[in-house]
Amino acid sequence: MRKIIHIDMDAFYASVEQRDNPDLKGKPLAVGGSSDRGVVAAASYEARRFGVRSAMPSKIAARKCPDLIFVRPRFDAYKEVSHQIRDIFYNYTDLVEPLSLDEAYLDVTTNKKSLPSATLIAHEIKTRIRQQTHLTASAGISINKFLAKTASDVNKPDGLFVIPPDEAIAYVEKLPIERFFGIGKVTAEKMHKMGIYNGLDLKQLSEPDLVSRFGKAGRYYFRIARAQDEREVNPNRIRKSLGAENTFEQDLTQLEQIREQLLHITEILTGRMEHSNTKGKTLTLKVKFSDFQIITRSKTLTTWIEDEKQIIALFEELLQTLDMNNIKIRLLGLSVSNLNHEMKEEEPPGLQLTLDF
Repeated sequence: MRKIIHIDMDAFYASVEQRDNPDLKGKPLAVGGSSDRGVVAAASYEARRFGVRSAMPSKIAARKCPDLIFVRPRFDAYKEVSHQIRDIFYNYTDLVEPLSLDEAYLDVTTNKKSLPSATLIAHEIKTRIRQQTHLTASAGISINKFLAKTASDVNKPDGLFVIPPDEAIAYVEKLPIERFFGIGKVTAEKMHKMGIYNGLDLKQLSEPDLVSRFGKAGRYYFRIARAQDEREVNPNRIRKSLGAENTFEQDLTQLEQIREQLLHITEILTGRMEHSNTKGKTLTLKVKFSDFQIITRSKTLTTWIEDEKQIIALFEELLQTLDMNNIKIRLLGLSVSNLNHEMKEEEPPGLQLTLDF
């Protein structure tokens, strides 16, 4: 019987910058480069009110918010704060699964302080994070990863939300489909065209039907529509790949547009590689077309891929393998695999749904 907490720091990179430089407090801030090729790595809540979002090209962000302040990322500073936060987590449980520098799952079903309430533990963790780092975090508490992740987004920033076991199915049935973790904007639009607007609508489709329409992801959609998620909190989880991708509001039809977007994605990817101290030997280009067909192209080297110039040269080579006639591209992505710290992940056990929160 699981008690899962998802902790997500609020506008993490931007909040660290505002904390360390009081002149930035209360101002619209973007962490990232301001050049034509720059990309927003994180945006403060003041900037988000103007529509500025992470992964957005900096020139578009500057148009949306003329007073936007750009700050170059300081990954060493973010890592230091991340280590402080994880030390707090480990005071409660060793079952901590970091997803990135600023978020993690915790399994507190059995915890070091023998506290009966996951909600109480989440309150304590949030308080200690604020006291020790002067930053805020949002917490979601529920019976599995999917629901805990969903809950942590409800009352951001500085929020806490609980989805109890006896309310899980009803909550998911009412949840708008675009708020399901793992369902992006394009997939949500496709579901809307099928008459699927919430979890109850999604629940009406059989697993074979969902698989036929959405591929392997259909199995995941079938389960989460029923509030089911069998994944364990895995403290030994290490990525098998690291990537970045972007879905476009308008289809890309020109090679120059594609190159420009891949340059933005490369900057995001290299930033993630840098702050996670990751390098790999395989680069994969992912392309989703307007008809939702997805293709991938990969290139494996005998040496490590570890900088922006290598990635650019490789994606240029992979682009040559594509038929560029009459293209309409909805999504582009780049990822590195064959990493320098790969480990095999364990299979998760079954899910139990009854639990006193």
